Amino acid sequence: MITRQRLAAGICALLATLTAGVAFPAGAVADETDSAASPKVELVLDVSGSMSAKDIDGGSRMAAAKQAFNEVLDATPEEVQLGIRTLGANYHGNDRKTGCKDTAQLYPVGTLNRTEAKTAVATLQPTGWTPIGPALLKAADDLNGGDGTRRIVLISDGEDTCQPLDPCEVAREIAAKGIGLTIDTLGLVPDAKTRDQLSCIADATGGTYTSVQHKEELSDRVGQLVDRAADPVVTPVATEGTAQCSSAPNLKSGLYTDREEFGKQRFYRVDVNPGQELRASVSVGADREVNPDYGVLLRAVTVHGREIVRGEGTGDGRTDVVSTGLRYPKAESDDDNAPAETVCLQVTNSFSAASGVKTTPGLPLELTVDVVDAPSKASDVASFGLGRGWWLLGALVLTGFVAGLLWGWLSRWRLAVWRTN
Repeated sequence: MITRQRLAAGICALLATLTAGVAFPAGAVADETDSAASPKVELVLDVSGSMSAKDIDGGSRMAAAKQAFNEVLDATPEEVQLGIRTLGANYHGNDRKTGCKDTAQLYPVGTLNRTEAKTAVATLQPTGWTPIGPALLKAADDLNGGDGTRRIVLISDGEDTCQPLDPCEVAREIAAKGIGLTIDTLGLVPDAKTRDQLSCIADATGGTYTSVQHKEELSDRVGQLVDRAADPVVTPVATEGTAQCSSAPNLKSGLYTDREEFGKQRFYRVDVNPGQELRASVSVGADREVNPDYGVLLRAVTVHGREIVRGEGTGDGRTDVVSTGLRYPKAESDDDNAPAETVCLQVTNSFSAASGVKTTPGLPLELTVDVVDAPSKASDVASFGLGRGWWLLGALVLTGFVAGLLWGWLSRWRLAVWRTN
């Protein structure tokens, strides 16, 4: 009896050891820490008198903004330090000089207390002027310091009323400081002048402009921008595609930005060696009002114009960015000196400008190029369906095999003991 108990215990110990080896592979590292600086975001809200207009889904612009803020505050990632600044929220008078100083930090940039932030937002009432320029300067100071991502999200329904301090010039001044601060702008039911001004502010710092007509659009877009601040920081490189592949810039792996005219195409060249795989993606943003139903086409073609592979993306007016991508594995060669193949990436869009909207400069384009070693046949994902988890399958098979042998040996031993007795 004692012998049987010891044998059973030994089997359990062996299975426990094998299971532990599967659960905690030798390469695992525990308690890794992220040393990256916390991203900072400040939401800058226009609380001028015009925000009381009731033209967003039957409610006021201010009500839509409050709803968006509450939803965004609930969903803000824990690692993001968030603050809120207002413009035109406190001064009720008609003195322009005083009204153009009316900007205040409603909630300081830091670790978010959702209850306190929501309580502060609930007190806001449409009041005064629209000092966008002064508010941006103060917001840049609020985000000063640290190495993490810094982002201002400006929400306004009208032009700055405090000229000659041009908010576009303020944005350019902020960009010229080289502090890596991005300003994204959202226009609530904007007219042409407001749209131009907010677009100019965003363009100056590499940000985006979005026209908003509905509450859901506002909540979704602000949430996207706050989440984007938590993404790893990658600095894009400015490039300029051409109308023909023969004169296109030759790109290496990296992130690139460009501008593309409405309904036009841009070419870029990438060299791919035998045994490598080209992975490319492109996003084209509608930074101004465009007609619905549009698309983006990304093609990989040879220098002679033969298509290799393509990717397509379409939109219907509900999103301000359309993206697509492609992959092209270059087969290995028996010749060690085989030359690289030049692949032409062709980006084409079918955007069209709405009536009265300027078509210059072109639409902002973001291109990602990655040239990597192509997966070998033995480790290809398609071979096992498990990607790099093939070792787990092997460990499980080995565990089952050993357990089966031990169980068979134990059964035979028990039968021999029974026959002896």
